[in-house]
Amino acid sequence: MARVAIVGSGFIGRAWAISYARAGHDVVLWDTVDDAPGKAIDYIAGVLADLSTHGLLHGSTPEQVRSRLFTAETLEEALDGVDHVQENTPEDVEVKRKVFQRLDAAAPGNAVLASSSSAILPSKFTEELNGRARCLVVHPINPPYLVPAAEVVPAPWTDQAVVDRTREFLVCAGHAPIVMNKELDGFVMNRMQGALLEEAFRLVADGYASIEDVDIGIREGLALRWSFMGPFETIDLNAPGGVRDYVARYQGIYERIFPSQRRRVDWSGEVMEQIEGERRKNLPAGKLVERQVWRDRRLMALAAHKRRADDDLGK
Repeated sequence: MARVAIVGSGFIGRAWAISYARAGHDVVLWDTVDDAPGKAIDYIAGVLADLSTHGLLHGSTPEQVRSRLFTAETLEEALDGVDHVQENTPEDVEVKRKVFQRLDAAAPGNAVLASSSSAILPSKFTEELNGRARCLVVHPINPPYLVPAAEVVPAPWTDQAVVDRTREFLVCAGHAPIVMNKELDGFVMNRMQGALLEEAFRLVADGYASIEDVDIGIREGLALRWSFMGPFETIDLNAPGGVRDYVARYQGIYERIFPSQRRRVDWSGEVMEQIEGERRKNLPAGKLVERQVWRDRRLMALAAHKRRADDDLGK
């Protein structure tokens, strides 16, 4: 098993720690805030029982997973002997540039240096490093211990062997890597999610639907298929002759729609008053944390269901 360093132990860092520890790896957490790693481990200890109940600890007990978690007082201590580093510092290119300079200087030469950045291209903060060939982005869909997909994004100089090794490391930890051939602003997930959000904001801003009706369209419609199929498999199965038949039948619809989708709505403009008002009517601000816990428990139940369905019906 590997030794993993978690650099930055906030929401994303502690979630990665669960993912890697339940896979059998020793995980050491470090943060610039002295008590953050300890608080992260306390949080993790509080969710392990629920994960165990749903069969989501990969055969380990909560006690076994907890025993694989450690804290370090210094970054150098955290990096000692590690095989994989998962950086989770703020989404600021200058912060990441400085952190990666320290990581490259102190981590073992064979350790992979991965950033959890959701938007910053790896080339923006690794170009000047001596060890830039071992650097890349591994962007999770939060929380990674419940959502398997993770984007693997190489810089132009990332060694292909590092990409392959990282992909295998993630697969062995129970993840479903999205391996990009080259970096692109927004990566894969935020580009697809962004396209959907742009249309959602337009539909509400232009008065065609309420936010609840838009949510119903995804929650009770498209997402039911999307929870186990992607868009290409969906359309391949939605026409008698497969994907080519689907395009022949329906491309004209999307071609007609597309020009009206090229206008942006300012998300923070007038439409925000309506969206926030409707959301706070449905969910008061004081209940956001409670609903987040509900979301995570629903994700646990969904993950357990999908695993059973894979076993019973096949992938």
